[in-house]
Amino acid sequence: MKSKTTYSAEFKEQALVKAYNRGDRTIQEIADELNINLFTLKKWMKPTTPNTEKHTPDKAKRPQDWRPEDRLVALHECYGLSDDTLNAWCRARGLFAHQLTQWKIDFCISGSSSREEAQALRSLKTENKRLERELARKEKALAEAAVLLVLQKKFRALLGGEVE
Repeated sequence: MKSKTTYSAEFKEQALVKAYNRGDRTIQEIADELNINLFTLKKWMKPTTPNTEKHTPDKAKRPQDWRPEDRLVALHECYGLSDDTLNAWCRARGLFAHQLTQWKIDFCISGSSSREEAQALRSLKTENKRLERELARKEKALAEAAVLLVLQKKFRALLGGEVE
């Protein structure tokens, strides 16, 4: 069973200073020198402030990992930027201008396909209503024909009984 070692805030601060000012040395060498676990030191090196804004994409995200909401926000933010400004904006977020163009095309295609789907759905609904009306009409005609057959049978039975 491992015992959990607690480190003072001053020790953590000194370890971080050594890690950030390590020069050519690796983080593993710094961790060995301080006699701490490599992963503990790396955990301390991660920023401690949580990301409070949910829809702001992480700079380390790959472009394909961006959610559609984040993509839309990115397209809105970079709309109308000049080439140099756009490239700087993209570099800050780990993107390329051609990826933004592709996202824009994807949004346009998905918007038009949803319109086409809505139109197809609308036509299917009207066709369904037409078929339901036709079915109701045919059911009424069938019921009427059945009644006429029954009455005809009774009429023949009545006339047949009088003739004999």
